[in-house]
Amino acid sequence: MRTDQSPTAPARLPGVIERLSRTQRVWLALVGSMTCVGGLLLAVDGRPTPSLDGVALVATPARAASIEAIFNTRAPIEPGRWDGVVIYDSGSMHGSAASIAQEHVERGLHGLGYHFVIGNGAGLDDGELHVGYRWLAQAPGAHTGGPDQDRINRRYIGICLVGDGDRRPFTERQLSRLSELLTALRDRLDIPEEAILLGRDVAPTRSPGRFFPASLAGVQGTGV
Repeated sequence: MRTDQSPTAPARLPGVIERLSRTQRVWLALVGSMTCVGGLLLAVDGRPTPSLDGVALVATPARAASIEAIFNTRAPIEPGRWDGVVIYDSGSMHGSAASIAQEHVERGLHGLGYHFVIGNGAGLDDGELHVGYRWLAQAPGAHTGGPDQDRINRRYIGICLVGDGDRRPFTERQLSRLSELLTALRDRLDIPEEAILLGRDVAPTRSPGRFFPASLAGVQGTGV
C-alpha cells in the first residue's frame, strides 16, 4: 500500500494542468464529468446486473459431466423436500441463464427464478444444463404464478427450456438433457411421474408450448 503523504505532492497538479493545451483541458474536464455522472447513476439506480451464481454442465459428449453432478449441492437435500417438477419454456428463441436472470431481476426477483435452464444453442450451448443457485442452495423457486403459487414455488423444481414451444420444436439435445435430468430427479428424490407438470398445469400460461412432446411430460391429461 502506498504511504507517501508528502504535503508538496498536491501542489504539482495545478502546474501540470497549466501546461496542458486548451483542448487537453476540455477533454480532461469531460472525462471527469462522465466519471462523476456514471457513479451517480449507479448509486441512484441501485440495480447492478445480477451475478449469475450457478454451475454449467456442458453438452459436448466428450466433455459432458455426469448428471449426478447436480446433486453436489451447497445445502443438503433433505428427504421429502421436493414434491414434483414443473417444465416451462423461456418464450424466446434466444436466451441464456444470464439473460433470463436479468429479466427476472427486472420483474422484482432476486435472481434466476428457475432451478435449472437447458440451452438450445442460441445464447446457451445446445443441451447445456445450467444448475441455478436456487437448486444449489435448495431454496424455493420463483417460477410460477397463480392461486397456488406459494406451494408450487416452495415444493416444486422449476426447469426452463430456452425457446418458444408455440413457434418451434425444442432441439433433440435439449429434450435428451431434459429426459436425463427428469430421470435423475425422479430416481433420487422419489418423485412420481404424475408430479411432473407443465407450466400451463399450474398457472395461466401456454408454456412450454404446443410443440412440447407429451412423452416427456410424464403425466396424463396435459393436453400436449
